Amino acid sequence: MENRLFDLTGMTALVTGAAGGIGSAICHALAQQGARLALSGTNPAKLRSFREELNDTYGARDNGDHVEITCDLSNTEQVEHLVPAAMDTLGKLDILVNNAGITRDNLAMRMKDDEWDAVIRVNLEAAFRLMRAATKPMMKARFGRIVSVTSVVGATGNPGQINYAAAKAGLVGMSKSLGQELATRGVTVNCVAPGFIRTAMTDVLPDAQKDALNARIPMGRMGEGSDIGAAVAYLASKEAGYVTGQTLHVNGGMAMMS
Repeated sequence: MENRLFDLTGMTALVTGAAGGIGSAICHALAQQGARLALSGTNPAKLRSFREELNDTYGARDNGDHVEITCDLSNTEQVEHLVPAAMDTLGKLDILVNNAGITRDNLAMRMKDDEWDAVIRVNLEAAFRLMRAATKPMMKARFGRIVSVTSVVGATGNPGQINYAAAKAGLVGMSKSLGQELATRGVTVNCVAPGFIRTAMTDVLPDAQKDALNARIPMGRMGEGSDIGAAVAYLASKEAGYVTGQTLHVNGGMAMMS
């Protein structure tokens, strides 16, 4: 078989928020490159349907079919069991993708405690718990890839999203710290920061609102989920073994970070 870049054949991955717009694109990218996936989310029926779609599209993996694991990331007990469950099912864990996230938008002066707490618990605390759980087996294997999906607003801020921006910026800081801790053990820790990405939610926006969003992007259009999937697949690959503690911004030039 001809060698190909970013080949993930024989590797396993746990992806949170797997059946969502960006999450499903990430899963397609990883599966296309040969990885076997544990799909995590809160909707069992949606996960099962998506798992069947991936198996039908890409065929069976040499190390088994894709699997689904239901998990509510706001539930600490369920979060603590997710990585062990994925390892029990997959046999090992090479790649962890922290993709799931929620929003509870409000201006800071009006933000309720539960709006702050919910976003921090799901977007930041759950990611920490999963990263912590994945660290030991990855260190033991002397190989691992941890990729967290942040957001352009984690770097630029956004009015009405102080909780979301704080959580996404927190992911970057956590990844830099953990990347330093694990660098000598073959485990890399990175982030992908999407800008405006076309999803089912953006498709229903009025044309005037879409035009206003596109006007903020030098490329003049929103990105596709596949753009994020490709970035995650690269960072998950062996070829990205000398990249750690980095944030790959995928935003069409909307915010050019040095």
